[in-house]
Amino acid sequence: MNKTYKPVHCPYCGNMIDNKQKGLMDYKPYVTNIEDATKKNKYFRTTLWTGQHLQITLMSINVGEDIGLEMHPDLDQFIRIEEGEGIVLMGEKEDKLHYQKRVYDDYVIVIPAGTWHNLINTGRAPIKLYSIYAPPEHPRGTVHKTKEEAEAYERNKNYY
Repeated sequence: MNKTYKPVHCPYCGNMIDNKQKGLMDYKPYVTNIEDATKKNKYFRTTLWTGQHLQITLMSINVGEDIGLEMHPDLDQFIRIEEGEGIVLMGEKEDKLHYQKRVYDDYVIVIPAGTWHNLINTGRAPIKLYSIYAPPEHPRGTVHKTKEEAEAYERNKNYY
């Protein structure tokens, strides 16, 4: 099932944009050392590459913080932890996260569409991870320096 986008305000210029509009996807092939890029990322969320069918983001989750409980009804998500440790919680309902697992370096987390999930940093250093969304979840070029900035954006976004 394809995700339906409604127009959104560009976080950079404030104009209304549509994710089908030219320039909102990275059309060129992209090659990088994903481990290095992930470990160097200092921001809560950095969109690395956005295509028509998938998106790669980098995240840095501070000690004691979490990604935030969420559910994506129409997309699958893949997460790989390059550094750090935490607990992943998943379940079919927001208040019934029956699946719990300790995760750390080199673990992957596969989250099917419609699954509630959260990742909590329980370690002594930031969790450095990359995530693949299929289809894309965030507008191309999205950068949220802090969790607070990401939460403010989520409260105000105009698409689902």
